[in-house]
Amino acid sequence: MLKGIDPILNADVLYTLRAMGHGDDLIIADTNFPSDSVARETVLGKVLRIDRPAAEVARAVLSVYPIDTFVDDAAARMEVVGEPDTILPVMEEMQAEVTAVGGPQMISVERYDFYDRSKKAYAVIQTGERRFYGCFAFRKGVVPPDEG
Repeated sequence: MLKGIDPILNADVLYTLRAMGHGDDLIIADTNFPSDSVARETVLGKVLRIDRPAAEVARAVLSVYPIDTFVDDAAARMEVVGEPDTILPVMEEMQAEVTAVGGPQMISVERYDFYDRSKKAYAVIQTGERRFYGCFAFRKGVVPPDEG
């Protein structure tokens, strides 16, 4: 246990978040997402797990992970098949977590395009989220230097 760090962030996740650089994508996926097979194609090459609801995982991750401010697609959600404008409760909860850290409005990404983006990501965290379409991508930003 570490002070000031959410205890659901396990050692593998913390190592990965620290190793990622500006512009790298992190996928936070629900339990139905093909996380293992997709993660094998990522930079990390293996799936990470936090068996909690997606919004709880996002809150913990975003407490230490900056979202990119230089691109329009820094925060994304998998869109509902055939209903790109539908916003489900899990998506609203995730948007609230992104907004809480000053992040942007999430963009919608078609299901197969989301799979393609995920395969190019640095890492995939599979959550315990059982609601459908609980799949999100966050592009890592930068931590500015201390004022001095």
